[in-house]
Amino acid sequence: MADDSTTPAALTAVTPAVFASYVAIGDSFTEGVGDPGPDGAFVGWADRLAVLLADRHPEHSFRYANLAVRGKLLDQIVEDQVPRAKELAPELVSFCAGGNDIIRPGTDPDDVAERFERAVADLTAAVGTVVVTTGFDTRNVPVLRHLRGKIATYTAHVRAIADRYGCPVLDLWSLRSVQDRRAWDGDRLHLSPEGHTRVALRAAQVLGLEIPADPDQAWPELPPRTALEVRRDDIQWAREYLVPWIGRRLRGESSGDHVSAKRPDLLPLKAPVG
Repeated sequence: MADDSTTPAALTAVTPAVFASYVAIGDSFTEGVGDPGPDGAFVGWADRLAVLLADRHPEHSFRYANLAVRGKLLDQIVEDQVPRAKELAPELVSFCAGGNDIIRPGTDPDDVAERFERAVADLTAAVGTVVVTTGFDTRNVPVLRHLRGKIATYTAHVRAIADRYGCPVLDLWSLRSVQDRRAWDGDRLHLSPEGHTRVALRAAQVLGLEIPADPDQAWPELPPRTALEVRRDDIQWAREYLVPWIGRRLRGESSGDHVSAKRPDLLPLKAPVG
């Protein structure tokens, strides 16, 4: 028997599906932070996936909404976005939540997973297909490396929940290409445009779509960085991103305060986004 151990389980025996409507719910990852479009609004993997889905339909017939808002915790997403997604009743929902909970000190991934499962049960009973998303393997992400164990535990729960409710899994843990630093924005917490593109390709792959490129394609080689260059990058990152983030936490503020969903209604996708 051939060894297929390198093939993500979610990519095996997939039957392509043609979805006419799609709603994305979640936090900054699904909103697209780190992937600015020409108009200044964020694009992101979900918008890019919507384009790939729309390509399978006559022009203007595919409908898409993105309810995700940066900084939102799981309970906020469940309270604000899940009911709206059920009201819109799309054929496809992507549900990525819990990441902001997991990175908070003292949170229990088992508890977060229990609340996540209740939301998955609610969604799958009301809409069509629900895609759930695992966490990233953060071993090469300096800001999140120390949380790898918590993220791995939550990821294992998400996979088990997906099995119980028959949900396709967008398995980011197995997407090796996003472990490269070029897949991440300067804040080291959000994906870069190329990182978002690779996630969109993997999501389309999970849904059985033909894709124009391999999401795990190797990056071009880079010259090694000196210790001084790494230290300069770390200092600049701390000044530009870490200090403001700590300040917001101390003030009890969220990056999503006063931010609304960028695409709250299920509307035809008239042109490629981004």
